[in-house]
Amino acid sequence: MQRLSRDDMAGRVARDIPEGAYVNLGIGVPTLVANHLAPDKEIFLHSENGVLGMGPAPAPGDEDDDLINAGKQHVTLLAGGAFFHHADSFGMMRGGHLDFCVLGAFQVSVKGDLANWHTGAPDAIPAVGGAMDLALGAKQVYVMMEHFTKQGASKIVAECGYPVTAVRCVSRIYTDLAVIDVTRDGLLVREIFTDMPFDELVSRSGVPMRLAPHVDQPIPGAG
Repeated sequence: MQRLSRDDMAGRVARDIPEGAYVNLGIGVPTLVANHLAPDKEIFLHSENGVLGMGPAPAPGDEDDDLINAGKQHVTLLAGGAFFHHADSFGMMRGGHLDFCVLGAFQVSVKGDLANWHTGAPDAIPAVGGAMDLALGAKQVYVMMEHFTKQGASKIVAECGYPVTAVRCVSRIYTDLAVIDVTRDGLLVREIFTDMPFDELVSRSGVPMRLAPHVDQPIPGAG
């Protein structure tokens, strides 16, 4: 089955970040988005540990252990970047000063509820971190995740079965198979990357979805 790699997913998300936006990239896969932002666009990347103006990951050997994001990954700092107390950083998040946040997820419901901090597994360490502040504080919440689990279950669900991070907060879902908007009228598929027929994608997802006009889909067996 045709699908996007995580790096390709990050590139697709990066295309939708506009000039001048203030953006938080969540821990894990969303941090890859930083490597795909166009250098001619002025976009301000924020991290909840108190950094604004991050750039892409450093080249091997250029890592600075004092320059990390909230996921403890090495980052770079662009000209004009700043460091500040994490209390001020959370004030920025809670005060509605972020235009976008990009988060990973275990599940997203058809209503836009987000579950991304705990699966309930006995060996899991529950730690919501700043996810709930980002999910409610950012003007738009983008989720970036694989469409199905390793066991083949859909991560897009009617109701979240995992502990919810925030309700009705997700604006758009980017998966390895499609781009899907969460609207008042339900899920709207904006773009399809897989050669799986749309009806089968809906059936396997297990939730209703509508197809936006003029959506192109890869030809089965091509590529």
